[in-house]
Amino acid sequence: MQKILFIDRDGTLILEPEDFQIDALEKLEFYPRVFQYLSRIAKELDYELVMVSNQDGLGTDSFPEHTFWPTQNAVLKAFENEGIRFREIIIDRTFPHENAPTRKPRTGLLHHFFDPTAYDLANSFVIGDRLTDVELAKNLGARAIWIHQKPQLGIAETQGGLDALRSVIALQTLEWEDIYHFLRGQTRSARIHRKTYETEVQIQLRIDGKGTYKHHTGIGFFDHMLDQLAKHSGCDLEINTSGDLHIDEHHTIEDTAIALGEAFRVALGDKRGINRYGFAILPMDDCLAQAAIDFSGRPWLVWDAPFHREKVGGMPTEMFYHFFKSFSDSAQCNINLKAEGQNEHHKIEILFKAFARAVRMAVHRTPGNQELPTTKGKL
Repeated sequence: MQKILFIDRDGTLILEPEDFQIDALEKLEFYPRVFQYLSRIAKELDYELVMVSNQDGLGTDSFPEHTFWPTQNAVLKAFENEGIRFREIIIDRTFPHENAPTRKPRTGLLHHFFDPTAYDLANSFVIGDRLTDVELAKNLGARAIWIHQKPQLGIAETQGGLDALRSVIALQTLEWEDIYHFLRGQTRSARIHRKTYETEVQIQLRIDGKGTYKHHTGIGFFDHMLDQLAKHSGCDLEINTSGDLHIDEHHTIEDTAIALGEAFRVALGDKRGINRYGFAILPMDDCLAQAAIDFSGRPWLVWDAPFHREKVGGMPTEMFYHFFKSFSDSAQCNINLKAEGQNEHHKIEILFKAFARAVRMAVHRTPGNQELPTTKGKL
């Protein structure tokens, strides 16, 4: 199910003029740092963006079409130039006194998002600067990010309905930087696209998942190991890699590991509240593996896993060391791996499972804990 950010336009993406109508390009001014942080949200997190805006009387004599679209198109082009694309642009043209079912905070133009098989509204957000945006979140069954100063709750606000909406407000701020960090902390997910002359890797990672997986690298045994990593770490993981396998497997495995490490680094963010350390000792028939990991911000790999076959399932055994080394360098973590036993298939598989269990422990976050697991103040 897809999560959505329903984003207001005036006062949220662009600043609102005193007459509340942006009908000329000279009135256009973007909200401070919206490009910097909304582009990171679009690139790194797994939300679709939908613009939802009330434009009072658009198409009438009071707000002719030809005064609106040049500015609207300039807004969309500016965001597109920064890699920010809106899945849908939803505009209501009615006046407030009409009480139209299509006007925010009503949901007349948003009914298609109520499909529970397609959209995850409970984990979606409405971002806006007005109470109607908060009300829209309530009506959608979503939560609100309110771009507003934090006032003391007074009689007027209580009478105006704010008190009844407080449970809907997940974040109240004036800064897009706060919105980015909040959403990143909510999702702990990443999308990575790495393209070189040798490979193209696309990864979707959700740390707080259910261990679902879908992998295609062109190397069957490698896919099988990545399945183990997802299943036993509890992360949802999808990897699609196309590489120069007509040469050999090296670039495909190496670049997949680099992109996967980057995905974990991005998804973990500043690492507040995580265990940081994880370890596991697991058996598999004749084999025993131990794995330990520290998301310390420093790459290092200690490897004690000798192999006596050149390949397993078409994958060179020398590339297992290289996979974990590349992951360590990109994720900026310490890894210590050891395996012993006779069956090479079992040895490799239990290494991946032990590594996954160590990752599962290390990335676990205690709800409500915002402490950094270090005395340095930064990881």
